[in-house]
Amino acid sequence: MLHATEIIGAETYDSFGNFVGRVKEMFVVPAEQPNRVSRLLISRGKYRPLVARYDQIATVAPGRLKLTTDETALELYQPNDSWLAMRKDILDQQIIDTSGRKVVRVNDVELADTRVNGNTELRLTQVDIGLPGAVRRLLQGIVPPMGIRRIQQKLPKRAILWEFVNLIEPDPLRRVKLRISSAKLAELHPADLADIIEEVSPTERQSIIDSLDEETAAETLAELDKRLQTQVVEQLDPEKAAEIIEEMNPDEAADLIQRLEPAKSQEVLDEMDQREASEVKQLMRFEENTAGGMMNTEIVVVGEDATRGEVVDYIRFHEISLDQLDNVILINKDAALSGTVPVARLILADGEQRMAELAFEPLLSVKPDADDKEVFEIFDKYNLRSLTVINDESNPIGAITVDDVVSRMRAQL
Repeated sequence: MLHATEIIGAETYDSFGNFVGRVKEMFVVPAEQPNRVSRLLISRGKYRPLVARYDQIATVAPGRLKLTTDETALELYQPNDSWLAMRKDILDQQIIDTSGRKVVRVNDVELADTRVNGNTELRLTQVDIGLPGAVRRLLQGIVPPMGIRRIQQKLPKRAILWEFVNLIEPDPLRRVKLRISSAKLAELHPADLADIIEEVSPTERQSIIDSLDEETAAETLAELDKRLQTQVVEQLDPEKAAEIIEEMNPDEAADLIQRLEPAKSQEVLDEMDQREASEVKQLMRFEENTAGGMMNTEIVVVGEDATRGEVVDYIRFHEISLDQLDNVILINKDAALSGTVPVARLILADGEQRMAELAFEPLLSVKPDADDKEVFEIFDKYNLRSLTVINDESNPIGAITVDDVVSRMRAQL
């Protein structure tokens, strides 16, 4: 096992034993092989640096490298943004450990040396985030490599596999060139992603949001505190912000847009789908600490005479997410609220049962101008998961879920 810091600065000799220079940088080319050191930059003092390819390396040892060819076969260095530089892009940088769901700082990189077709290839295996890597960096150039190894063997090791590393690249164009995937990030729970975003700098924060698809970005934004939510969206392009906000629940979207600068708020609304923008604007009319300000307008409303089978078909046809659905709301012939049916009852009922027979008792609702204290008391008294909001004509216009209540109560602590 070798380490990047043992190779950077190493003396380099050609196939005839002639000194060529010192290794100044190591490059990975993700488009070719995401875990292979593809190029070595060899510094020659006042002369232009040279580049040795992975198939021109004969042997590697701490502080010393030998090539399979002479100096004349090496290329002159030409900068390339699609190359991932070990010193510049990895060492000392903050990265995301997608396995541990946290942000860590890289102290060193462990490399495996493998014999392939008569040459030696270096493969990235682990990222050192512990004390051994820090000590190795501290003693570099002061203590001989083998002496450093003896010291670090006594220290507790902390490392993560390279396959669980997600690099933070603020430049979108360079991210594309490097082909850095956000797939591993998207697999994390939004709450874990939010914790990670809170730990990084504003630039890195924007980079992470930009790399996520709209749905994942929306779920992650919903987990951030209001201050960070606002900061992130303020820095987004209005079109990108609109695409993300359209994936949020209307109540969350309305709260967020209300906190933006007026000019930014209008730009985002102009970019949103007309129907969704209209829903958000209606919610923005209500005070934040009222039932109207807490409610979600994405509700399922059916006639009280509908059968269980008809309602299930309706939910399937409209691809309504069960994660967002606690109650089905019933209305009578005058379109007034007549009851609610918990999803649990709906699942267990017979296909021909009328919805009115499954309604929850007592019939509960609030007006949109009811304050949050009244809403909290109703949820607590009746142990609710959802509460319907009605207008002056008793027509259902939205619902408040227990998640909305918990989030609002936490914000008041």
